[in-house]
Amino acid sequence: MGHQSAAGPAALREIVPGVHAWVQPGGTWWVNNAGAVTGAEGTVLVDTCATERRTRRFLAAVAEASGNAPVRAAVVTHQHGDHTHGLSLLPEDTLVIGHESVRDAVLADVVIDGCPPFWSPVPDWGAVVRRPPSLVLRSGLTIHSGGRRIDVEHPGHPAHTAGDVVVWLPEERVLFAGDLIFNGLTPLLLMGSVEGALRSLDWLAGFDAAHVVPGHGPLADAGTLPGVLADHERYYRFVLRTARQGRERGLGPLEAAREADLRDFEGWADAERLVLNLHRAYADAASVEVDLLAAFADAVAFNKGPLPTAV
Repeated sequence: MGHQSAAGPAALREIVPGVHAWVQPGGTWWVNNAGAVTGAEGTVLVDTCATERRTRRFLAAVAEASGNAPVRAAVVTHQHGDHTHGLSLLPEDTLVIGHESVRDAVLADVVIDGCPPFWSPVPDWGAVVRRPPSLVLRSGLTIHSGGRRIDVEHPGHPAHTAGDVVVWLPEERVLFAGDLIFNGLTPLLLMGSVEGALRSLDWLAGFDAAHVVPGHGPLADAGTLPGVLADHERYYRFVLRTARQGRERGLGPLEAAREADLRDFEGWADAERLVLNLHRAYADAASVEVDLLAAFADAVAFNKGPLPTAV
């Protein structure tokens, strides 16, 4: 059930004047979206990319679009390397901002030293090193930069991860949602909470955003966002139902995934994430820590081979 991705040409899309989304088509494993908000005092980035090559392309595009405005700060929406590895390529005086749990997670990241062979092709990170947030938050903060108000907010509970934040521009009604939204491909909850992700949907809808930049997948707007959130709700409830039924029958996460009916989501890439999400749901139901290595081994078994990404 693998889905081989071709990353395709990434592009910097202007959402409103001075606010851009870096959209990397394919949007699957290790291929993410990012963003940039430029005002009179410089640029605030939203995330970076997984590899040196991709991050340098992103930074070059931002520099061209902004007239080489200095990068003053970068907000990290969560801990995963597709969003954080490129932070080390930013100027030394760039203020890196993220949730307090993200700092600990970035410092503990072992994947940046060499991607394990759970994926194919194995990404070449290039010359990146760990760079954790130097300014951390628990619930939220506001950046005032060049006449723009930029709110950084945490939902108050784990969802995709423990440290998810969104970047919200209230005047422009632009929401950088990070990996709280996977638009058109399978969400990942292994390091967060299925119940928490479900709870986050009403919170996301409450921003009443006109423009939404998901962590992965195409951009959304006020017209398409309700459908995107409804699709997430259907999937999250499907995961919870599959986990409950699997546990009642004495099945493990891999067996439960193999028996699940994925027809409602057959157009989504990365179907094997169901196994990872079930590992999370099973662990939460038993109040135990999730076994990440066992979860990924089961996902590879479900996929009948390494998980797909792009070079």
